[in-house]
Amino acid sequence: MRYRRIMTGLLQKALRRIEVLSEEEQNAIAMQILESLDDEETWAGKLRERPELLRSLAREASEEHRRGDTRPLDETIG
Repeated sequence: MRYRRIMTGLLQKALRRIEVLSEEEQNAIAMQILESLDDEETWAGKLRERPELLRSLAREASEEHRRGDTRPLDETIG
């Protein structure tokens, strides 16, 4: 039996806002979503195939944090 997934309320809200946009704007947003999903899928595949890559990235991030080379996300985007 196939599991049927239900769209979240937040996604439904986003799609309601998108559906009133022009076809060009809808297509632009759809492309952004698809590209984001493709990127996520690519990264997930790479990390599944090469778990040492994830460990290396985590080690690098930890070292940067210990050196004080990182800032809180809200400072970065704020």
